[in-house]
Amino acid sequence: MSVFASLDAELDAWTALRRVATLWLRDDDACHDSPELRRLLAIAAAHRIPLALATIPALLDPGLPKALADAECATIVQHGFAHANHAPPGDRSAELGAHRHRRAVHDELARGRDVLARVFASRFVPILVPPWNRIADDLLPALNGLGFTGLSRFGPRKCCVPSPGVCEVNAHVDPIAWRRDRRFIGAASVVERLVSQLRARREHACDTDEPTGLLTHHLVFDAAAWEFLDALFAHTRRHAAVQWQDVAHAFGAARATSVRSA
Repeated sequence: MSVFASLDAELDAWTALRRVATLWLRDDDACHDSPELRRLLAIAAAHRIPLALATIPALLDPGLPKALADAECATIVQHGFAHANHAPPGDRSAELGAHRHRRAVHDELARGRDVLARVFASRFVPILVPPWNRIADDLLPALNGLGFTGLSRFGPRKCCVPSPGVCEVNAHVDPIAWRRDRRFIGAASVVERLVSQLRARREHACDTDEPTGLLTHHLVFDAAAWEFLDALFAHTRRHAAVQWQDVAHAFGAARATSVRSA
């Protein structure tokens, strides 16, 4: 039996309802050119999969813009500022937690946004991806004033607009077991998680309008992870119920949802 059998069954259920299963791809920790980044870009381009590259401003290498020059599939979003942990020992890692003065955090985020906007111009979209997917609640109201229009964390969103002027679209499936061995969890496990999230959307157990987000980290992928990613893209591209969305469409749909809900 194909590893994608359960995914096909779930997507067939979407087709029966005449609904579209929207997906999007976010890759974290982009800083520099590398063979792994080139491989990700090549796979995404081969299958016409739009890609949001969460880039760390303070660690940005001059080689990254050159590597992305012809990568039409890639959009740049902001991955914090330096991906530095400021949490005290014993707390979960966080750069944008409640551990520092708000002004210092605001200044870093604004500086990072300016760097990415200057280097990548229109390819940069002011969406904030907090390192470790964590951000203190009291930082949210300031995001739009700092120039951000979007936020992306991990897990089903609690609401489409967590603060005025900011839409949230999250990632939901991570193929890496970070707390165990930092290795690929296996094709069957990734498919199981994709199916679970899509089923929850179809059955209205979560926000059905939020695209299902696949989160990758190209720098830690092994051969099995790369093989699976290539196969997943190829397989989903062949199913009529699937639509892979770029950043503009994923977050544009979030804005439309917020207007309808107002």
